Amino acid sequence: MATRNRLTAKFVATVKKPGAYGDGGHGSHGLILRVREAKGGGVTKSWVQRLIINGKPTHIGLGPTWLVSHAEAREAALDNHRTVRRGGDPRRGAGIPTFAEAVEQVIAMHSAGWKEGGGTAYAWRTQLARHAAPLADKKVDRITAGDVLGVLEPIWLTLPEIARKQRQRINAVMKWAIAQGFRSDNPAGEALAAALPRQHGATHHLAIPAEKVADVIAAVHASRAWKGTKLAFEFLALTACRSGEVRFATWDEIDREARVWTIPAKRTKTAAEHRVPLTDAALRVLDKAEEIIDGSGLIFPSHSGRPQNDSTLSKLLRELGAGMVPHGLRSSFRSWAAEATDYPWEIAEMALGHTVGTKVERAYLRTDLFEKRVALMQDWADFLTR
Repeated sequence: MATRNRLTAKFVATVKKPGAYGDGGHGSHGLILRVREAKGGGVTKSWVQRLIINGKPTHIGLGPTWLVSHAEAREAALDNHRTVRRGGDPRRGAGIPTFAEAVEQVIAMHSAGWKEGGGTAYAWRTQLARHAAPLADKKVDRITAGDVLGVLEPIWLTLPEIARKQRQRINAVMKWAIAQGFRSDNPAGEALAAALPRQHGATHHLAIPAEKVADVIAAVHASRAWKGTKLAFEFLALTACRSGEVRFATWDEIDREARVWTIPAKRTKTAAEHRVPLTDAALRVLDKAEEIIDGSGLIFPSHSGRPQNDSTLSKLLRELGAGMVPHGLRSSFRSWAAEATDYPWEIAEMALGHTVGTKVERAYLRTDLFEKRVALMQDWADFLTR
């Protein structure tokens, strides 16, 4: 650990070198500034306190510097030290965060490494609020494997993909709680895995034959769903893009004159810019979407002006008995391109935004074959609107 005199507010704000910096010697109460490299570049800074509790060296997290000031960290360290000297444990009681508070801490810690605009933080908050609500107000040291089992078991077999992601998120929060000294075991770990029922087979995105996609589009439009949801689904079908790419699409990504939608690299799975041809049918959808412009910049906003939830379309399709999930549209498109057209494999794969060829082959292939993809997507649109 780096040795220094008492830390200053200026040092805390400007230090860039990763390391652990003690707040002086005697009288610091074990307060440490921890600086770590962030995945997305730069550094993250947080306060940690080293104490001897029940004869054991213990590190207690006091929070990130953007949330807890230097003065507040010193005050908390002094209070904790006094509690220990009285024979108490500062981790018991008000100092321990609830699960909801811990989620925010974990999001803050990891967000620098997440794709900007990718919706990861939003997905964490909304999915945990929907499927792990009973945990929200519980202190992280009081959550048991039975509590975690209680929120996962109802969706483990019916919504397997979502359930697995939920377990991963809860697991990450519990690991954070262990690292912060709030608990010593992980209720989302191996014991939970043994208690959960087995999910049989690989998970595939439920799809339908291409011939039935037009009928599902019609059923969606005939439903009582929000207009933005209906238009998003039709646009999703016409472009064969990923749900998140459509839900987070903004008007500044659209070039009507060039008839192209450019999805920035920060929002694609491959982290590479993806140009999507806009067919006549896709442009008509955008015309209708102009009627719900709300100032958010989103093409298909929710009622609240935020991006539509990733489960909105899935829920609608289940209610309609469509026999598919949104991502299944990509499978329907890919099967149609292979079975009903003569377009080369590479064209169809590029239309889906997939990476084609080896690294060497991609180095020589300096084009995204956009013009050829224009013809493919127009044929697909004609097939859906015939």
